[in-house]
Amino acid sequence: MAENISEARKPNDAGIRFGSKINGVEGKTPFLIGVAGGTASGKSTVCKRIMEKLGQVDMDTTERQVVCISQDSFYRELTPAEKLRAEKGFFNFDHPGAFNNDLILQTLRDILAGKKCEIPVYDYRTNSRCDNQFTTIYPADVVLFEGILVFYFPEIRELFHMKLFVDTDSDTRLARRVPRDIKERGRDLDQVLNQYMYFVKPAFEEFCSPTKKYADVIIPRGADNTVAIDLIVQHIRDFLNNRVKVDELSVPPSPSPSPVHGSRRLNTADGHFTRPH
Repeated sequence: MAENISEARKPNDAGIRFGSKINGVEGKTPFLIGVAGGTASGKSTVCKRIMEKLGQVDMDTTERQVVCISQDSFYRELTPAEKLRAEKGFFNFDHPGAFNNDLILQTLRDILAGKKCEIPVYDYRTNSRCDNQFTTIYPADVVLFEGILVFYFPEIRELFHMKLFVDTDSDTRLARRVPRDIKERGRDLDQVLNQYMYFVKPAFEEFCSPTKKYADVIIPRGADNTVAIDLIVQHIRDFLNNRVKVDELSVPPSPSPSPVHGSRRLNTADGHFTRPH
């Protein structure tokens, strides 16, 4: 059963190494964190806060130890008939069948294998992928994967080493969604409200909300819950710091006092992670 962050248990194995494993994760396998929650619950903002506190936002994408991917990037291509319905606000983008789940599964498996991945770029205004546009995700130590239904499919859910559920009340989520969809996604007010009442709200109750039980940690109030975010950030720091120790232990002693190339260093003064030049 999931636990409220204010009463959450200490992560099992945090800071404890068993051979080449940290938190049950093999030596160079990324620590994969799923972040679920209803529409406009604050999932992406929670991920952004985590990356900010770890000093990852302003880093070059090839150097980041922590990266974030959105499930929205994996909306499947619509048929001509579905596109017409979507333009009128009559397509359910909150249904599990709206995503290319096979691609999600393969991408997460590739990420766990340490491979570089190409993530599709999605255009909300046209309800389609941008032709020949991709975001490159380089191998990282920690990967955040956020979306409304990231815990829905068992095969995908079982890949996560940690599962977070951002729990925000429905009035707040609707109040956030309306201006967002109008300003950022080119919708009009009637379309946003109709889509929410006929598709978003029912889909949340049927598909998203029940997956809360799979979460390891539930975060009430989303990004406003700074205590929750700080606890999660500390757990990630512990994981990264322990991985540094594993890396150092696996490298034969060097006759030179210079740092071992390829190892990752933790700047404990400010909590930020840096790589050697």
